[in-house]
Amino acid sequence: MDSNKQGKKSAAIIVSAGKGNRMNSKITKQYLILEDRPIIAHTLKAFDTCPAIDEIILVVPPGDVDYCRNNIVKRYGFKKVKSIVEGGPKRQHSVQNGLECLGRDIDIVVVHDGVRPLVTHDIIADSIEQAYRYGCSVAAVEVKDTIKISDEKGFVISTLDRSTLRAMQTPQTFKKQVILEAYEYAKKNGIYGTDDATLAEYAGFKVKLIKGDYENIKITTPEDMIMATAVINARKANKRKTRRFKL
Repeated sequence: MDSNKQGKKSAAIIVSAGKGNRMNSKITKQYLILEDRPIIAHTLKAFDTCPAIDEIILVVPPGDVDYCRNNIVKRYGFKKVKSIVEGGPKRQHSVQNGLECLGRDIDIVVVHDGVRPLVTHDIIADSIEQAYRYGCSVAAVEVKDTIKISDEKGFVISTLDRSTLRAMQTPQTFKKQVILEAYEYAKKNGIYGTDDATLAEYAGFKVKLIKGDYENIKITTPEDMIMATAVINARKANKRKTRRFKL
């Protein structure tokens, strides 16, 4: 789906303001080199080349605005980055700073983790289409492992029904008025959530789950870099194979 074909404009807020302490690296994780470029550059490329996205707001760590403008956005030639703003102490504050940069003509807001570089155009477009239909949508995947609840001493209390469980991903996509109301509600009531869908739930909105992808990982630990590299190489090989056999 192309948002312009339906007369709707979509903005992506790419949240890349975290420090990534679990990566055990002196370099902030969004700037670590994944194959040929920084992680955040892979993420921006996915949205910059996606026909369903009209503009991008990039949220970065305090003090990194000029660095990202010169070494990421200009260096790799991204055309849709409208604003680069500093993040806040928590992810929720960072998204709020991004929301304040939205243009009046924006209809749909796509929020995505800056260190989730393997998202596909199909997932982005599907999230926009479903948000337009239902108000908000979130990419998610089925949980593969059995999940148990334990007590403070490490003993199992109960086992959850895996068939009803989903692991949340991004993009998390909203009609602009929905996410603005969700954030306003959270601010008035002192609510903090680990993702934007949680805030929408608290504000009384129903969240539509869409099919995510197990490859759409959030790079958090060194092991994730190995997995992401493998995915990128597999995709490159598949493209070469497709071109080779194309009639």
